[in-house]
Amino acid sequence: MFRKSRAHFDVIFTLAWRYLWRNHRRTLIMLAAITVGVWAMIFMTALMRGMVDDMLLNGIRNLPGEIQIHHPQYRDDPSINNSIDPPDKRLLQALQIPEVQAWTGRVRVPAVISSERDSRGITLLGIEPESEVRLSFDLDSIAAGRFLKNSSDHGLVIGAKLAERLETRLGKRVVIMSQDPDNNIVDRGFRVVGIYKAKMASLEELYVYAGLETVQKLLHLDDQISEIAITGENYRNTANWYPQIKQATGENLQTLPWYEADTYLGAMLAMMDGFVLVWIIVIFLALSFGLVNTLVMAVFERTREIGLMQALGMHPTMILYQILMESFLLLFIGLLIGNVLAVSTIIPLQDGIDISAVAQGMEMMGSSSMLYPALKLNDILLANSIVIVLGLLTSLLPAWHAAQLNPIEALGKD
Repeated sequence: MFRKSRAHFDVIFTLAWRYLWRNHRRTLIMLAAITVGVWAMIFMTALMRGMVDDMLLNGIRNLPGEIQIHHPQYRDDPSINNSIDPPDKRLLQALQIPEVQAWTGRVRVPAVISSERDSRGITLLGIEPESEVRLSFDLDSIAAGRFLKNSSDHGLVIGAKLAERLETRLGKRVVIMSQDPDNNIVDRGFRVVGIYKAKMASLEELYVYAGLETVQKLLHLDDQISEIAITGENYRNTANWYPQIKQATGENLQTLPWYEADTYLGAMLAMMDGFVLVWIIVIFLALSFGLVNTLVMAVFERTREIGLMQALGMHPTMILYQILMESFLLLFIGLLIGNVLAVSTIIPLQDGIDISAVAQGMEMMGSSSMLYPALKLNDILLANSIVIVLGLLTSLLPAWHAAQLNPIEALGKD
Protein backbone atom coordinates (compact mmCIF):
# COMPACT_ATOMS: atom_id res chain seq x y z
CA MET A 1 0.00 0.00 0.00
CA PHE A 2 2.80 2.37 0.93
CA ARG A 3 4.71 1.58 -2.29
CA LYS A 4 1.58 2.18 -4.35
CA SER A 5 0.96 5.54 -2.70
CA ARG A 6 4.62 6.47 -3.18
CA ALA A 7 4.41 5.55 -6.87
CA HIS A 8 1.29 7.71 -7.29
CA PHE A 9 3.04 10.62 -5.57
CA ASP A 10 6.11 10.27 -7.81
CA VAL A 11 3.92 10.27 -10.93
CA ILE A 12 1.91 13.31 -9.78
CA PHE A 13 5.08 15.19 -8.80
CA THR A 14 6.80 14.46 -12.12
CA LEU A 15 3.77 15.47 -14.22
CA ALA A 16 3.22 18.63 -12.15
CA TRP A 17 6.87 19.67 -12.45
CA ARG A 18 6.94 19.13 -16.21
CA TYR A 19 3.66 20.94 -16.86
CA LEU A 20 4.80 23.79 -14.63
CA TRP A 21 7.78 24.51 -16.86
CA ARG A 22 6.05 23.90 -20.17
CA ASN A 23 5.17 27.59 -20.25
CA HIS A 24 8.22 28.79 -18.41
CA ARG A 25 7.57 32.49 -19.09
CA ARG A 26 4.20 32.43 -17.34
CA THR A 27 5.62 30.37 -14.50
CA LEU A 28 8.54 32.79 -14.01
CA ILE A 29 6.17 35.78 -13.94
CA MET A 30 4.03 34.10 -11.30
CA LEU A 31 7.11 33.14 -9.29
CA ALA A 32 8.30 36.75 -9.44
CA ALA A 33 4.91 37.94 -8.16
CA ILE A 34 4.90 35.44 -5.28
CA THR A 35 8.52 36.27 -4.41
CA VAL A 36 7.89 40.02 -4.32
CA GLY A 37 4.71 39.49 -2.32
CA VAL A 38 6.40 37.29 0.27
CA TRP A 39 9.33 39.72 0.49
CA ALA A 40 6.90 42.63 1.01
CA MET A 41 5.00 40.69 3.71
CA ILE A 42 8.10 39.88 5.75
CA PHE A 43 10.03 43.10 5.11
CA MET A 44 7.17 45.48 5.91
CA THR A 45 6.16 43.38 8.92
CA ALA A 46 9.75 43.60 10.23
CA LEU A 47 9.71 47.39 9.83
CA MET A 48 6.37 47.68 11.61
CA ARG A 49 7.49 45.29 14.35
CA GLY A 50 10.66 47.32 14.85
CA MET A 51 8.76 50.60 15.07
CA VAL A 52 6.13 49.24 17.48
CA ASP A 53 8.77 47.46 19.61
CA ASP A 54 10.68 50.74 19.83
CA MET A 55 7.55 52.65 20.83
CA LEU A 56 6.65 50.03 23.44
CA LEU A 57 10.15 49.86 24.88
CA ASN A 58 10.39 53.65 25.04
CA GLY A 59 7.02 53.72 26.76
CA ILE A 60 8.03 51.02 29.23
CA ARG A 61 11.24 52.91 30.04
CA ASN A 62 9.21 56.06 30.61
CA LEU A 63 6.69 54.33 32.89
CA PRO A 64 9.26 53.03 33.95
CA GLY A 65 9.68 49.26 34.21
CA GLU A 66 7.50 46.35 33.11
CA ILE A 67 5.97 46.15 36.58
CA GLN A 68 5.51 49.13 38.88
CA ILE A 69 4.75 49.25 42.58
CA HIS A 70 3.33 52.49 43.99
CA HIS A 71 1.28 53.93 46.78
CA PRO A 72 -2.40 53.44 45.76
CA GLN A 73 -2.84 57.21 45.26
CA TYR A 74 0.52 57.96 43.65
CA ARG A 75 -0.59 57.68 40.00
CA ASP A 76 -3.36 60.23 40.61
CA ASP A 77 -1.21 62.46 42.79
CA PRO A 78 2.56 61.87 42.31
CA SER A 79 3.50 63.91 45.35
CA ILE A 80 6.02 63.25 48.07
CA ASN A 81 3.21 62.37 50.49
CA ASN A 82 2.34 59.25 48.50
CA SER A 83 5.64 57.50 49.12
CA ILE A 84 6.17 53.87 50.14
CA ASP A 85 8.65 51.92 52.25
CA PRO A 86 11.50 50.02 50.56
CA PRO A 87 10.84 46.32 49.70
CA ASP A 88 10.24 44.08 52.70
CA LYS A 89 11.61 40.55 53.12
CA ARG A 90 8.67 38.92 51.31
CA LEU A 91 8.93 41.19 48.29
CA LEU A 92 12.72 40.88 48.16
CA GLN A 93 12.31 37.12 48.01
CA ALA A 94 9.79 37.43 45.14
CA LEU A 95 12.22 39.68 43.26
CA GLN A 96 14.71 36.80 43.16
CA ILE A 97 12.63 34.74 40.69
CA PRO A 98 14.47 33.96 37.40
CA GLU A 99 12.06 36.07 35.33
CA VAL A 100 13.14 39.28 37.07
CA GLN A 101 16.12 40.71 35.23
CA ALA A 102 16.53 43.85 37.34
CA TRP A 103 14.67 46.06 39.79
CA THR A 104 15.25 49.35 41.52
CA GLY A 105 13.66 51.78 43.97
CA ARG A 106 13.33 55.45 43.02
CA VAL A 107 12.23 58.75 44.39
CA ARG A 108 10.27 60.37 41.57
CA VAL A 109 8.76 63.80 42.23
CA PRO A 110 7.90 67.01 40.36
CA ALA A 111 10.53 69.71 40.82
CA VAL A 112 11.86 72.94 39.36
CA ILE A 113 15.42 73.35 38.12
CA SER A 114 16.94 76.84 37.88
CA SER A 115 20.11 78.09 36.30
CA GLU A 116 21.49 81.61 36.04
CA ARG A 117 19.43 82.12 32.89
CA ASP A 118 16.15 80.21 33.17
CA SER A 119 13.93 77.82 35.15
CA ARG A 120 12.10 74.69 34.04
CA GLY A 121 9.65 72.20 35.49
CA ILE A 122 11.15 68.71 35.54
CA THR A 123 10.75 65.25 37.07
CA LEU A 124 13.46 64.66 39.64
CA LEU A 125 14.61 61.05 39.87
CA GLY A 126 16.52 59.95 42.93
CA ILE A 127 18.17 56.70 41.87
CA GLU A 128 20.61 53.97 42.78
CA PRO A 129 22.98 54.25 39.79
CA GLU A 130 24.03 50.59 39.66
CA SER A 131 20.51 49.15 39.57
CA GLU A 132 19.25 51.98 37.33
CA VAL A 133 21.81 51.07 34.68
CA ARG A 134 20.69 47.45 34.78
CA LEU A 135 17.07 48.51 34.48
CA SER A 136 16.85 51.31 31.93
CA PHE A 137 19.62 53.90 31.75
CA ASP A 138 22.09 53.46 28.89
CA LEU A 139 25.59 54.62 29.84
CA ASP A 140 26.36 55.16 26.15
CA SER A 141 23.81 57.99 26.18
CA ILE A 142 26.15 60.13 28.31
CA ALA A 143 27.32 62.77 25.86
CA ALA A 144 29.53 64.71 28.29
CA GLY A 145 30.86 64.16 31.78
CA ARG A 146 29.90 61.05 33.74
CA PHE A 147 26.98 59.21 35.27
CA LEU A 148 26.32 59.17 39.01
CA LYS A 149 28.81 57.11 41.02
CA ASN A 150 26.54 56.01 43.87
CA SER A 151 23.29 56.86 45.66
CA SER A 152 25.02 59.52 47.80
CA ASP A 153 26.57 61.31 44.80
CA HIS A 154 26.01 65.07 45.06
CA GLY A 155 26.15 65.61 41.31
CA LEU A 156 23.31 65.97 38.80
CA VAL A 157 22.82 64.41 35.35
CA ILE A 158 20.60 66.38 32.98
CA GLY A 159 19.52 66.07 29.34
CA ALA A 160 21.22 67.88 26.47
CA LYS A 161 18.01 69.71 25.52
CA LEU A 162 17.47 70.84 29.09
CA ALA A 163 21.05 72.12 29.30
CA GLU A 164 20.41 74.07 26.10
CA ARG A 165 17.16 75.55 27.46
CA LEU A 166 18.79 76.55 30.74
CA GLU A 167 21.87 77.85 28.93
CA THR A 168 24.05 75.87 31.28
CA ARG A 169 26.79 73.31 30.74
CA LEU A 170 28.93 70.65 32.38
CA GLY A 171 30.44 71.77 35.69
CA LYS A 172 27.94 74.60 36.25
CA ARG A 173 25.78 74.79 39.37
CA VAL A 174 21.99 74.68 39.23
CA VAL A 175 19.31 74.77 41.93
CA ILE A 176 16.64 72.10 42.43
CA MET A 177 13.42 73.08 44.25
CA SER A 178 10.61 70.80 45.39
CA GLN A 179 8.32 70.15 48.40
CA ASP A 180 8.88 67.99 51.47
CA PRO A 181 6.13 65.92 53.20
CA ASP A 182 5.10 69.01 55.24
CA ASN A 183 4.57 70.99 52.01
CA ASN A 184 7.55 73.20 52.74
CA ILE A 185 9.72 74.36 49.84
CA VAL A 186 13.14 72.74 49.90
CA ASP A 187 16.02 73.55 47.60
CA ARG A 188 19.62 72.65 47.06
CA GLY A 189 22.43 73.56 44.70
CA PHE A 190 23.83 70.77 42.49
CA ARG A 191 26.75 70.71 40.12
CA VAL A 192 26.06 69.26 36.67
CA VAL A 193 28.37 66.25 36.39
CA GLY A 194 26.83 64.63 33.31
CA ILE A 195 24.76 65.43 30.24
CA TYR A 196 22.86 62.67 28.42
CA LYS A 197 21.23 62.39 25.01
CA ALA A 198 18.05 60.32 24.89
CA LYS A 199 16.61 58.46 21.91
CA MET A 200 13.63 60.79 22.20
CA ALA A 201 14.66 64.43 22.53
CA SER A 202 11.57 65.30 24.59
CA LEU A 203 12.84 63.10 27.43
CA GLU A 204 16.00 65.19 27.70
CA GLU A 205 13.93 68.11 28.98
CA LEU A 206 11.92 66.01 31.42
CA TYR A 207 14.14 63.75 33.52
CA VAL A 208 16.93 64.85 35.85
CA TYR A 209 18.94 62.22 37.74
CA ALA A 210 20.41 62.57 41.24
CA GLY A 211 21.57 60.13 43.92
CA LEU A 212 18.77 58.40 45.86
CA GLU A 213 20.18 59.16 49.33
CA THR A 214 20.91 62.76 48.35
CA VAL A 215 17.32 63.31 47.20
CA GLN A 216 15.91 61.57 50.29
CA LYS A 217 17.88 63.94 52.52
CA LEU A 218 16.79 66.94 50.47
CA LEU A 219 13.11 65.97 50.76
CA HIS A 220 13.31 64.70 54.37
CA LEU A 221 12.10 61.26 53.29
CA ASP A 222 14.21 59.02 55.52
CA ASP A 223 14.41 55.75 53.52
CA GLN A 224 11.08 56.06 51.70
CA ILE A 225 10.76 55.91 47.92
CA SER A 226 8.15 56.79 45.30
CA GLU A 227 8.14 53.59 43.31
CA ILE A 228 9.68 50.19 42.73
CA ALA A 229 10.30 49.40 39.07
CA ILE A 230 10.91 45.86 37.83
CA THR A 231 11.90 44.57 34.42
CA GLY A 232 12.23 41.12 32.83
CA GLU A 233 13.87 39.70 29.72
CA ASN A 234 10.83 40.06 27.46
CA TYR A 235 8.01 42.55 27.93
CA ARG A 236 5.64 40.17 26.13
CA ASN A 237 5.97 37.60 28.92
CA THR A 238 5.19 39.96 31.82
CA ALA A 239 1.78 38.38 32.44
CA ASN A 240 3.46 35.03 33.25
CA TRP A 241 5.34 36.29 36.32
CA TYR A 242 3.42 39.42 37.32
CA PRO A 243 1.03 37.53 39.69
CA GLN A 244 3.95 36.39 41.88
CA ILE A 245 5.08 39.99 42.39
CA LYS A 246 1.54 41.21 43.02
CA GLN A 247 0.95 38.53 45.65
CA ALA A 248 4.19 39.45 47.44
CA THR A 249 3.35 43.18 47.57
CA GLY A 250 -0.04 42.62 49.17
CA GLU A 251 -3.20 44.71 49.02
CA ASN A 252 -1.79 47.88 50.57
CA LEU A 253 0.25 48.78 47.48
CA GLN A 254 -0.72 49.19 43.85
CA THR A 255 1.09 46.73 41.58
CA LEU A 256 0.57 47.15 37.85
CA PRO A 257 2.08 45.55 34.74
CA TRP A 258 3.03 47.90 31.93
CA TYR A 259 -0.02 47.09 29.79
CA GLU A 260 -2.35 48.15 32.62
CA ALA A 261 -0.26 51.13 33.69
CA ASP A 262 -0.47 52.42 30.13
CA THR A 263 -3.47 50.92 28.32
CA TYR A 264 -2.43 52.70 25.11
CA LEU A 265 0.74 50.62 24.96
CA GLY A 266 -1.18 47.42 25.68
CA ALA A 267 -3.69 48.20 22.94
CA MET A 268 -0.84 48.97 20.54
CA LEU A 269 0.68 45.52 21.05
CA ALA A 270 -2.65 43.79 20.40
CA MET A 271 -3.25 46.03 17.37
CA MET A 272 0.18 45.17 15.95
CA ASP A 273 -0.44 41.44 16.21
CA GLY A 274 -3.75 41.88 14.40
CA PHE A 275 -2.20 44.17 11.80
CA VAL A 276 0.40 41.56 10.87
CA LEU A 277 -2.30 38.99 10.12
CA VAL A 278 -4.42 41.46 8.12
CA TRP A 279 -1.38 42.74 6.21
CA ILE A 280 -0.31 39.24 5.16
CA ILE A 281 -3.84 38.28 4.08
CA VAL A 282 -4.29 41.50 2.05
CA ILE A 283 -1.00 40.94 0.22
CA PHE A 284 -1.91 37.33 -0.48
CA LEU A 285 -5.35 38.25 -1.81
CA ALA A 286 -3.59 40.38 -4.44
CA LEU A 287 -1.35 37.41 -5.28
CA SER A 288 -4.23 34.94 -5.38
CA PHE A 289 -5.75 36.52 -8.52
CA GLY A 290 -2.55 35.87 -10.44
CA LEU A 291 -2.26 32.35 -9.04
CA VAL A 292 -5.84 31.42 -9.97
CA ASN A 293 -5.42 32.95 -13.41
CA THR A 294 -2.23 30.96 -14.02
CA LEU A 295 -3.80 27.66 -12.99
CA VAL A 296 -7.08 28.27 -14.85
CA MET A 297 -5.18 29.09 -18.05
CA ALA A 298 -3.06 25.96 -17.58
CA VAL A 299 -6.25 23.86 -17.28
CA PHE A 300 -7.84 25.40 -20.38
CA GLU A 301 -4.67 24.90 -22.44
CA ARG A 302 -4.47 21.24 -21.43
CA THR A 303 -8.13 20.27 -21.78
CA ARG A 304 -7.39 17.67 -24.45
CA GLU A 305 -4.42 16.29 -22.50
CA ILE A 306 -6.49 15.99 -19.31
CA GLY A 307 -9.23 14.22 -21.30
CA LEU A 308 -6.65 11.85 -22.77
CA MET A 309 -5.24 11.02 -19.32
CA GLN A 310 -8.76 10.26 -18.09
CA ALA A 311 -9.44 8.11 -21.15
CA LEU A 312 -6.24 6.16 -20.42
CA GLY A 313 -7.49 5.42 -16.90
CA MET A 314 -6.21 8.29 -14.73
CA HIS A 315 -8.66 8.87 -11.89
CA PRO A 316 -10.13 12.41 -11.58
CA THR A 317 -8.79 12.59 -8.03
CA MET A 318 -5.25 12.16 -9.38
CA ILE A 319 -5.83 15.05 -11.78
CA LEU A 320 -7.05 17.22 -8.88
CA TYR A 321 -3.93 16.29 -6.90
CA GLN A 322 -1.74 17.13 -9.89
CA ILE A 323 -3.15 20.66 -10.24
CA LEU A 324 -2.78 21.19 -6.49
CA MET A 325 0.81 19.91 -6.71
CA GLU A 326 1.55 22.48 -9.43
CA SER A 327 0.17 25.18 -7.17
CA PHE A 328 2.17 23.88 -4.20
CA LEU A 329 5.41 23.85 -6.22
CA LEU A 330 4.78 27.41 -7.40
CA LEU A 331 4.10 28.56 -3.86
CA PHE A 332 7.01 26.64 -2.35
CA ILE A 333 9.60 27.99 -4.79
CA GLY A 334 8.23 31.53 -4.47
CA LEU A 335 8.27 31.28 -0.67
CA LEU A 336 11.81 29.94 -0.63
CA ILE A 337 13.16 32.76 -2.80
CA GLY A 338 11.02 35.38 -1.04
CA ASN A 339 12.20 34.29 2.42
CA VAL A 340 15.86 34.33 1.41
CA LEU A 341 15.44 37.75 -0.20
CA ALA A 342 13.60 39.18 2.83
CA VAL A 343 16.12 37.89 5.37
CA SER A 344 19.09 39.07 3.29
CA THR A 345 17.45 42.51 3.01
CA ILE A 346 16.52 42.89 6.68
CA ILE A 347 19.70 41.62 8.39
CA PRO A 348 21.98 44.41 7.03
CA LEU A 349 19.43 46.99 8.27
CA GLN A 350 19.18 45.67 11.84
CA ASP A 351 21.87 48.12 12.97
CA GLY A 352 19.29 50.83 12.39
CA ILE A 353 17.73 52.95 9.65
CA ASP A 354 18.19 56.68 10.12
CA ILE A 355 14.78 58.36 9.83
CA SER A 356 15.84 61.63 11.45
CA ALA A 357 14.19 63.49 8.55
CA VAL A 358 10.84 62.61 10.12
CA ALA A 359 12.13 62.42 13.70
CA GLN A 360 9.71 65.02 15.04
CA GLY A 361 6.67 63.16 13.75
CA MET A 362 8.01 59.81 14.97
CA GLU A 363 8.69 61.31 18.39
CA MET A 364 5.05 62.36 18.66
CA MET A 365 4.19 58.68 18.20
CA GLY A 366 6.69 57.68 20.89
CA SER A 367 9.35 56.33 18.53
CA SER A 368 12.98 57.37 18.11
CA SER A 369 14.82 58.70 15.04
CA MET A 370 16.41 55.29 14.40
CA LEU A 371 14.26 52.44 13.12
CA TYR A 372 15.45 48.92 13.94
CA PRO A 373 13.67 46.24 11.86
CA ALA A 374 12.62 43.29 14.05
CA LEU A 375 12.77 39.97 12.21
CA LYS A 376 10.54 37.56 14.16
CA LEU A 377 10.51 33.83 13.41
CA ASN A 378 6.81 33.71 14.25
CA ASP A 379 6.05 36.36 11.60
CA ILE A 380 7.98 34.40 8.95
CA LEU A 381 6.19 31.17 9.88
CA LEU A 382 2.83 32.95 9.87
CA ALA A 383 3.44 34.44 6.41
CA ASN A 384 4.57 31.10 4.99
CA SER A 385 1.68 29.19 6.55
CA ILE A 386 -0.95 31.63 5.28
CA VAL A 387 0.51 31.63 1.76
CA ILE A 388 0.60 27.82 1.58
CA VAL A 389 -2.85 27.24 3.11
CA LEU A 390 -4.70 30.02 1.28
CA GLY A 391 -2.77 29.25 -1.92
CA LEU A 392 -3.92 25.64 -1.94
CA LEU A 393 -7.48 26.66 -1.05
CA THR A 394 -7.44 29.16 -3.91
CA SER A 395 -6.19 26.43 -6.25
CA LEU A 396 -9.08 24.09 -5.44
CA LEU A 397 -11.40 25.79 -7.95
CA PRO A 398 -9.28 25.22 -11.10
CA ALA A 399 -8.20 21.81 -9.77
CA TRP A 400 -11.80 20.76 -9.20
CA HIS A 401 -12.77 22.06 -12.66
CA ALA A 402 -10.00 19.97 -14.26
CA ALA A 403 -11.08 16.85 -12.36
CA GLN A 404 -14.70 17.28 -13.52
CA LEU A 405 -13.90 17.41 -17.24
CA ASN A 406 -15.74 14.84 -19.37
CA PRO A 407 -13.04 12.87 -21.26
CA ILE A 408 -15.17 12.52 -24.44
CA GLU A 409 -15.96 16.26 -24.55
CA ALA A 410 -12.39 17.16 -23.63
CA LEU A 411 -10.94 15.04 -26.45
CA GLY A 412 -13.31 16.71 -28.90
CA LYS A 413 -12.00 20.21 -28.03
CA ASP A 414 -9.67 21.87 -30.57
